[in-house]
This record gives sequence, structure tokens and C-alpha cells, in this order.
Amino acid sequence: MSPILPLRHPPLPVALLVWALGAGLYLIGFFHRVAPAVITRELSAEFALTAATLGNLSALYFYTYVGMQIPTGVLVDHWGPRRVLAAGGVLAATGTLLFALSPAYALVGLGRLLIGAGVGVAFVAMLKLSTAWVHPSRFALISGLALAMGGLGGVCAGVPLRIAVDAFGWRAVMLGTAGLTALLAAATWWLLRDDPRSRGYASYAPDGLHGAPARPQHSMLGGIGAVLRIQNVWLIFVGCGAITGPVLAFGGLWGVPFLSTHYGLSTAQAALLTSLMLVAWSVGSPLAGGISDRLRRRKLPLLAGGVLCAVMWAVLIYVPGLPYALLVALLAGIGLASGVVVIGFAFCKESAPAPLAGTASGIANMGNMLGGMVMQPAIGLLLDARWGGALSAGVRVYDFSAYATGFTLMLAWLVAGLLAVAFARETHARQQP
Repeated sequence: MSPILPLRHPPLPVALLVWALGAGLYLIGFFHRVAPAVITRELSAEFALTAATLGNLSALYFYTYVGMQIPTGVLVDHWGPRRVLAAGGVLAATGTLLFALSPAYALVGLGRLLIGAGVGVAFVAMLKLSTAWVHPSRFALISGLALAMGGLGGVCAGVPLRIAVDAFGWRAVMLGTAGLTALLAAATWWLLRDDPRSRGYASYAPDGLHGAPARPQHSMLGGIGAVLRIQNVWLIFVGCGAITGPVLAFGGLWGVPFLSTHYGLSTAQAALLTSLMLVAWSVGSPLAGGISDRLRRRKLPLLAGGVLCAVMWAVLIYVPGLPYALLVALLAGIGLASGVVVIGFAFCKESAPAPLAGTASGIANMGNMLGGMVMQPAIGLLLDARWGGALSAGVRVYDFSAYATGFTLMLAWLVAGLLAVAFARETHARQQP
């Protein structure tokens, strides 16, 4: 009788293909997250938007995105990432189609809501896939690469989007995006599998190398309650949102009009600078994840990156007329330092029981999006309150002091988040029992 040979883990190309399918929907989601920054003039002119209404339109994406994080964590723990990702892709494609074709503000807003709900499943499902397909020692690194994919989506929503909109119009570009999203959803259903055991490989999931993947011992609501009772999860929730929120508020909406108005840049040039911040974020995320894995520390590098962000944001917000070279360096530095937010996902996952990794990751990602959801419309309200009456081609123009007042919210949020992280308990890169 021949011996039973142990299963080998999936080859790297196979694991990366599975990971890339989940990362593809996250890339598309990040594209939608920052696209309004580049088409603010078109949207404002076509729908007669003020800063507050424009901020609300952009933030509609975040409302449903944030709302999906805990449900997504529960769903991927119970039903698997494949089903959740494919369904999310279909919903995002539908929302993009509605956004592209709708003649009224209310319907365009409904499209943004559907997009946020659809792509809101991507990151958490991708993290759940990583627990089975990727060695645990590389979890923070692979999470950083995932954020890098998101940064690539943000870059696509910068200068390339501006060029495409100038050539074809914003509606045609969004229509094409809807088609690509639908194709990705179909490929996800056809090719992706939740666990390597479905393809005859050993799994990195903590329930062993053979047999079917274990299911959580908690009910759906019980699992949520179990995770929410962990103090670290709440502290990391606040800390992650504090670092990500300013990047999403500035890079996703208000950075382009701010740079265009106060530094004399064209929309394309301003979009290039905000894209630079996202590119730096894409570089900083895997770098920070790799450093954290090597040091086997989560708290210290997360705090260090957050403090650097706070210092650089303060200079950008309160010092007018910065030299162009310093402006570029600050935006790149903010993006690079903000990459430490990826550590929060590993930190949160390790703070919760392994079978509830999806739920814990969902709560952490919910915190990430909360900053953008709150900051974009809140900054818009402060801009309108400080508006001096200036118009350009029917679109409101705001002075430097108005932007400084609005952006102060970002800095206050960041300081509060750093205080929260300071009270978190270090996991030393080990899964807690």
C-alpha cells in the first residue's frame, strides 16, 4: 500500500492569480473612490452643485461601502469570498451603468450608492482569501500589495481619467468602466476558489491541511458580538480611519480644486499630484507591511507613520504659497507614510479569534472608510460657510483660509486616531487565542 503524500501548498503564480481577481475589484473600487476629484467641474456644472452637495454626492459611495464592511466580514466567513466577490462585481457594474446614464442628480447618487455597496466587499474578501492562499508570515505584506492595487486604481482615476474624459466625455468613460466590471465579475465566478483544497493543494488556513475549511463556531450575530467585545479592534478601527480619512478626503475630492485654485495648476496637473500621493501610498503600503512583519511589531510602526503624516499635513494645510518642489515632496511623503495603515489589518486580524478573521478585517476596513465618508461632506459644508461669493464658469471658488478651515478637520481626526492606537495592545505578529 503506497503512503499518502502530504499536499503541497499552491505555487506562487496560482496563488497570485486568485489574489489578483479579488484585487481587481478593489482596484475598480478605488478608481470610483477618487474619480469625483477629477470630474468635479463636469459634475458641478451639469447638476448645479455646491461644495456641500458635491461632497455629499462623492460621499454616497462611502455610506454604503462602510455599511457593507461588517456584513461582508460575516458573509465571507460563512459563505466564502468567491460568491461575495462575484455578487459585489455585478452590483458595482449595475451602479456604474446607472451613474453613467442617469440624467438626474438623485439617480446619479443612487448609482454611487450601488457602486459603494458592490466594491465594498472587495478588500475584506481579498484578506480572507489571503489567509488560505498565502503564508501567515506574509499577511501584512500581501495586505500592502492589495492597497498598492488600490493605489493603481487611484492613479487610473487621475491623469488617465482626465484624458479619457476630455476625449470621450465622463458618461462614456463610466459606461466603459461598467462593462469592465461586469467582465471581472464573470471571471471571478469562473476562476476563483475560496480555498486551495478545492484545487488539490494544501491550505494555509488555520484549520489544517486536509478536509473542508472549518466554519466559525459562532452564529453571524454572535461572531460580530465576539469581535466587537475586543478592545484592540475598536482602537485600531479609530486609528486606521484617522490615517486613511485625510488621504481619501484630499485625494478623492478636495485636493484637485485646492491645488488648481491656489497653485495655478490645470486640472490635469493637479490630478497628477494627487495621483503621486496615491502612488506613494501604493509603495508605502507593502513597504510598511514588510517592515512590520520583519520587526514582528504592529503598534510602533503604525504610530510612527501616523505622526509623520500629522506633521506633513499641518505644513500643507497652514502654510500658503509653498514652493512647488516642497509641495510635491509633501504629497509624496504623506502618501508614503500613510501606507502604514495596512498594518492595521494584520493588527486587527491577530487581535481576534482566527475563525472570525473576516469579521475583524471588515470592522478594520469600516474604520478606514469612515474618515472619507465623514470628511468629504463635512469639509464641503465648511467651504460653503467660508465662501466669499467668487465664481468661475458658474462653479464656486474658495480661498485658502476656507480650505485651511475645512482641512483642519482632517488633522483633528488624525490626532484622535493616534491617541487611540497608543492604547492598543501589541500582538507581536502572533494570532491571539
